[in-house]
Amino acid sequence: MKLNWAERWVVNNPSRVFQQRIEIGWFKKKLPLKPGAAILEIGCGRGAGARLIRQAFRPALMHAQDLDIEMIHKAKRYLGIEYQENISLSVADSVQIPFKDRSLDAVFDFGVLHHVPDWQKALSEIERILKPGGLFYIEELYPALYQNFITRHILLHPAENRFYGAEFRSALTARGLPLEVSFEVPGLWLLGVAVKMKLAFSA
Repeated sequence: MKLNWAERWVVNNPSRVFQQRIEIGWFKKKLPLKPGAAILEIGCGRGAGARLIRQAFRPALMHAQDLDIEMIHKAKRYLGIEYQENISLSVADSVQIPFKDRSLDAVFDFGVLHHVPDWQKALSEIERILKPGGLFYIEELYPALYQNFITRHILLHPAENRFYGAEFRSALTARGLPLEVSFEVPGLWLLGVAVKMKLAFSA
């Protein structure tokens, strides 16, 4: 699902970059990646997260995708020539990710899956493209934050098939992506890193 005007403002302001910088630092401290990895950020927006990821992890390949072509245009302007040469940008849907099976070392999700109507299918796609032992870095929000009395009239999100912590953890585990580390504000928000099992499941 594409973002509406209000959520575009939320994710494209300086405070969001500051938040992502802190989260990436937490990810790196808990489960770092070896230099030279192949990385994908889903729902990259204007590209701020992709730039921070590249600075922190120094991947050999950095891919960033978004469902909204307008966001990809914004990312090209935001990143500039220097980063465009090192970050591959594309329009793609998280339920049909255009990468081969077991081809990536890590996937980053900064609050994207709660926008996806069939988020379970997106998880299956993420599992498919990760190498065994690959890392899934996650920041996700629960409905209490985006479907409360105030935000449901401002922000645009799917109304059905939503998840809280228990459902999300269960879906990750069912796909061979159990959370290795996590920090959760119960009922509101989750930060975590899942590791693809060596013998991955199919869902």
